[in-house]
Amino acid sequence: MPVIDREFYVESFLQRWDGNTRISYRADLSMFLLWCDTNGFEAFAIRRQHLEMYMRYLADDRGNCPSTVHHRLGTLKLFYELALDDDLVAKNPARLLKMPKIHRSANEKVHLDRNELQAVCRTAYDSSPVDYALVVIMGYTGLRVSEVCGLDVGDVLSYSRGHRIMSFVQKGGAQAIVPQPPVVMRAIDAVVDGRSSGPLLLRRDGTRMTRRSADRVCKRVARATGITMNVSPHTFRHSMIVNAIDAGVPLREVQLAARHADISTTIGIYDRGRRNLDTHASHTLAAYLGAVA
Repeated sequence: MPVIDREFYVESFLQRWDGNTRISYRADLSMFLLWCDTNGFEAFAIRRQHLEMYMRYLADDRGNCPSTVHHRLGTLKLFYELALDDDLVAKNPARLLKMPKIHRSANEKVHLDRNELQAVCRTAYDSSPVDYALVVIMGYTGLRVSEVCGLDVGDVLSYSRGHRIMSFVQKGGAQAIVPQPPVVMRAIDAVVDGRSSGPLLLRRDGTRMTRRSADRVCKRVARATGITMNVSPHTFRHSMIVNAIDAGVPLREVQLAARHADISTTIGIYDRGRRNLDTHASHTLAAYLGAVA
């Protein structure tokens, strides 16, 4: 195996991503490497049994929930897959790990339905143009909170193929273009208010809205509406996906709108976020088969 500086390799691995993804992966790797150093393990000599010990450390000693453990080990699986390709390990020690199961109740609600989303938008409209634009852009077009907060005025006033568009760098670093429905266009025009440059969404002190301030807005308007579930900015993106499917948009089109690379991601969100008993397949099947009594 070639000899390589560990810190240099970690940095080269992180350079493949930008923004919050890089921050998240850096935190995961830093925690793991600290654990290796504390226990006298060499990172590129790790075996599956060591990672099973690390999983127990995360769950038992640090008290991480299954979804967090799953995420941290997913980072290591990706890291070692690249190390395998670069001949730094003989095999990926994370490949056959038995990942923790993430249990979710079938009745767990993680999105706003049509009526709830409309009610929250009404509250945001009455609150301020910025609050309204924030929730409408996420709830109607599915932009991530970092993407919305990163928008400048110049990103939302251009046209393509007869549509006014939002142009931005999405998760992963690729350029994305999303059309503006009329409701979104009107919300954006209200916050642009004649400006030609600068951040699209401004806080009260005139600075760019941040992820944290956006989270506070989402929680505040949801509470004011009477929504009791825990609401975050991602709730609005999630709601866009579920409501698009409920509106009859083909799953492939929903995948493209959500900008999911794999349609299984879209289906997973759909299955986890939506439990519509009115449209359950059993109703259609019963009508097809008929009844004996």
